[in-house]
Amino acid sequence: MTERNVFNCPVARTASFIGTKWTALILRDLLLKKVCRYQELLLSLEGIPPNTLSDRLKALEGEGIVERRIYEQHPPRAEYVLTAKGQALAPLLKAMRDWGQKYG
Repeated sequence: MTERNVFNCPVARTASFIGTKWTALILRDLLLKKVCRYQELLLSLEGIPPNTLSDRLKALEGEGIVERRIYEQHPPRAEYVLTAKGQALAPLLKAMRDWGQKYG
């Protein structure tokens, strides 16, 4: 399969996004907690560099998977929730968890 044809494959497109380091764990936390603030994610994802967390959240927001909501204006603070598109990833993450419990 050529590189051009790879992204015609839905599995490849999903893996290229979900497979990015930390992304699945961010989604896991948002699925479990429903609403997360940046600092909560930073503490939960021990070892994630702050700039990486910011980059992943921006990417998830750009894909329409996460919604950023401002809850305080001064200083500006945001919380993150999954959109319907993000919620639709729940079965995929559950399957990953189940596989990891059985074989990981």
